Amino acid sequence: MPIYEYYCDDCEIKFEKRSVEVVKRDIDTAREFTGGQVETVFIGDSDSLVIKTEEMCQILDHLYVTFPSLTRVTTYARALTLKRKCMGSLDRIRSSGLTRLHIGLETGSARLLARIKKGAGPETMIRACAKGKDAGFEVSLYVLVGIGGESAWREHALETAKVLNEINPHFIRVRTLTPQPGTPIFQWWEEGSFHMPSPETILKEQRTLIDSLSVTSRYFSDHVSNYAPVDGGLPADKIKMLSVIDSAMERLSDDAAYRTDLEGMRYLRRL
Repeated sequence: MPIYEYYCDDCEIKFEKRSVEVVKRDIDTAREFTGGQVETVFIGDSDSLVIKTEEMCQILDHLYVTFPSLTRVTTYARALTLKRKCMGSLDRIRSSGLTRLHIGLETGSARLLARIKKGAGPETMIRACAKGKDAGFEVSLYVLVGIGGESAWREHALETAKVLNEINPHFIRVRTLTPQPGTPIFQWWEEGSFHMPSPETILKEQRTLIDSLSVTSRYFSDHVSNYAPVDGGLPADKIKMLSVIDSAMERLSDDAAYRTDLEGMRYLRRL
């Protein structure tokens, strides 16, 4: 159920907000398909808080009227948008029933954030997430494993851990970098200015990240892009989580077929 959309005009992707009435019709259509028995809803697309507060509240009100069984409503949010929203607006949106924000941290390294043109540095990420938590939202942060390449994996892991420790989000979700054709990082990869990290490096990076965390977050590595199924609550499950990675690294050193499978995954993920 996106509240805005992109369209293509002369090969340029442009932004277009959808009206509240159009979004409400989407909600009504969803009720026809589900019979109204829905407990969770995700509001797309990548920065829903960019719309006016009153419009967001109207959409949320309609959601809860249409689906009385709702227990969670989630959306993506950009750190810059969250930072710019006043606390009064965030409080209203939270009171209207938006419960969880998914935010792309990617990395805590200021240098790497600038290189990938994230548009927000570590301090912006920290301040924005603090506002979200103060408003009562659950905050879920995404970390992009491998974004430092083969040479900067330690910088990425340690700087990311620092930012996560400052924020202490409710959830940490990791995704492994998969360069997509047409993107700058794919071009860097083809030109040789970016070296994709080996499976060992990916696992070392994730191990260093987890070992450096001092948070009370739930950590998820629940995506096809990831090399090891690391999942747990921190700090209680840290030893178990590190053991999962250690086992994967040991297998990688002994099992050539396993290595081939992991190295091949980066190509399959682009299909």
